[in-house]
Amino acid sequence: MDKLKQMETFAAVATKGSLTAAAQAEGVAPAIIGRRIDALEARLGVKLLLRTTRRISLTEEGSAFLEDCQRLLADLQNAEASVSAGGVKASGHLRITAPAGFGRRHIAPLIPDFLDQHPEVTLSLDLTDRLVDLVNEGYDCAVRVGDLADSSLVSLRLADNQRVCVAAPSYLQRYGTPATPYDLARHNCLAYSSVGSQPRGWVFRIDGDITHIRVGGRMDCTDGAVLHQWCLEGRGIAWRSLWEVGSSLRDGRLVAILQDYAAPPNGIFAVFTQRKHLPLRLRLWLDYLKAHFSRCRDDMGMLVP
Repeated sequence: MDKLKQMETFAAVATKGSLTAAAQAEGVAPAIIGRRIDALEARLGVKLLLRTTRRISLTEEGSAFLEDCQRLLADLQNAEASVSAGGVKASGHLRITAPAGFGRRHIAPLIPDFLDQHPEVTLSLDLTDRLVDLVNEGYDCAVRVGDLADSSLVSLRLADNQRVCVAAPSYLQRYGTPATPYDLARHNCLAYSSVGSQPRGWVFRIDGDITHIRVGGRMDCTDGAVLHQWCLEGRGIAWRSLWEVGSSLRDGRLVAILQDYAAPPNGIFAVFTQRKHLPLRLRLWLDYLKAHFSRCRDDMGMLVP
């Protein structure tokens, strides 16, 4: 049996999560996919996949082998593309993910034009505020806003992002304007309640030190757009990114407060797994992101809202 076909099949099963999905993508019976995996494991003498009636997961050896397979298959695809008629041509499928609110506004609108430029590329966009495991879940690239915790990923800084405390004029007239971040304890704060997000509170610079302030209130939500709307309605104080609330600040529907205590900006990044040779479609997507965000930054590198 062809070794390359075995590797392609293994990579497809690992990224799609099932024999059936891989079989449907190739247009063959699941039994054929199963026989290829069995033959590959027998040839290598190791178990690559743990299969149950409900799910498929990678063994430790399978995870390591998947990364090698993906790199080799990408190298082959790039080699073929470099000598194809018309020169280098990107093809294949991209899986990318981004935070829901930021992705809707700043990533999703870019995709149609990118695909127009590269008609042999297909793309899946997953908008979620969950921290996606790029390797084990088979994603090519993630756009992330904020501090990066996983040093095993390669990061490309696209722009800076400033967070601001905002409130509607009606709320401030009714309850007063906090003079320091510690005054937030006496206010209704509209917090983002996603697990793993803002775990230590809202961030400020107080007396030159970065300080995390725990906040509370009667309402919280896992969707930033909802928090923004509640804030516009005068329901409380929110701590949001400038790219999200910038237009509301410009037209006066919201007011920025505690500006003297604003923390330094964090970053907006494209992250991907460490590979010696990236697939051409991914390299072109990263170049496209860099070019776009370079046009959307001000002189300080901040993303223009």
